[in-house]
Amino acid sequence: MTGTDPGKSPSPSRQNLEWHEGDMPYSTEFGDHFYCRTDGRLECGHVFLAGNGLPERWGSGGAMTIGELGFGTGLNFCETWRQWKRVPAPRKCLHFVSFERFPMHAGEIDRALAHWPEIDEERQALVANWPTDPVARVDIDFTAEVRLTVVIGAAFGGVSTSPPNFDAWYLDGFAPSRNPDMWSKELMQLVFDRTVGGGSFATYAAAGFVRRNLAAAGFAVERRPGFAGKREMLRGVKPAI
Repeated sequence: MTGTDPGKSPSPSRQNLEWHEGDMPYSTEFGDHFYCRTDGRLECGHVFLAGNGLPERWGSGGAMTIGELGFGTGLNFCETWRQWKRVPAPRKCLHFVSFERFPMHAGEIDRALAHWPEIDEERQALVANWPTDPVARVDIDFTAEVRLTVVIGAAFGGVSTSPPNFDAWYLDGFAPSRNPDMWSKELMQLVFDRTVGGGSFATYAAAGFVRRNLAAAGFAVERRPGFAGKREMLRGVKPAI
């Protein structure tokens, strides 16, 4: 999980990292790990994929645009891509769009993701194609059907200039208590406005103000059991027009 909205970091483009337990990145600015210490990959499957009804929604083919607040190590993208490849379907296209204020370097991404052999193929492709100095916007076409876009900068500005075509959202900023701007009423409204009717969101966060902000934006919000003993997570749907 990573922070992509204005925070108190002294650096305009990077945050300071510590490495815990060998390969787990920790942000000293936000005082938080980038993903669940139990197993970030399994948490991605439980929270973001299952919370958005994926991969079941891919079975009919067509295009899918997923938005993510906080690219971080790219773990969610790699796990999503891995599961995407496992679903047989007629012609289907995945566009994964992430908003990240503090992009990592390729070596840092490689170090963090090497923990999971299940995503070795996706990790290697991501690291090989990641720019040396990522600025403004990164677009990578991995195949004719899979594209990654990482919009670098404050999430509010990036989301506000995006088209309203998102089918699902992974809300994965640092913990709301440590990075409240990433979960603000204004940003949640933008997320709702850029979501198609019937589109969804999922997040590990269950703080009361996050739930209220998402509901106020217009999502039908529900609580679900969280990952690895966490009591709750949130998911929701934008009513179809």
